[in-house]
Amino acid sequence: MKRAVIITASNRAFNGVYEDRSGQILLQGLVELGYDINEVKILPDDQAKISEAIELSIKDEIDLIVTTGGTGVSPFDVTPEATAPLVEKTMPGILEALRAYSRDKVATTDLSRGVAGVTKKSLIINLPGSPGGAKDGLVIIERLASHIHDQLAGHDHSPSN
Repeated sequence: MKRAVIITASNRAFNGVYEDRSGQILLQGLVELGYDINEVKILPDDQAKISEAIELSIKDEIDLIVTTGGTGVSPFDVTPEATAPLVEKTMPGILEALRAYSRDKVATTDLSRGVAGVTKKSLIINLPGSPGGAKDGLVIIERLASHIHDQLAGHDHSPSN
């Protein structure tokens, strides 16, 4: 079974101002997709703390690291900056697929600055902090993650039809 970690980056959720709905949507969705995951890590919008949580997950050889929140343009939105230095191979197509999938529902989807890529055996994806962004992110994860996990495990590409 593949292991996953969810990291919510939100000052307000961290301080209990509101419930972390996107993290809970991701938790339920990733369990339904077959990932072993027990909790959501809720962190403040702090670049060092987000980076540290991602680094620990990479060291623990977590298969899928998903962040939610902190991908906008406010001064507090630092998740992409926390993630980018840790990614060995960027995969911009993952976020392009998310934006294409979500664009007709939410016009501001194109403002999300998330990063996606792989490091060692971990797939890392930054998702927006909204419940809709989490739901749409699960669709893209379902479509692409298993092939990426196979590649990271050393399996060859499947032949094209």
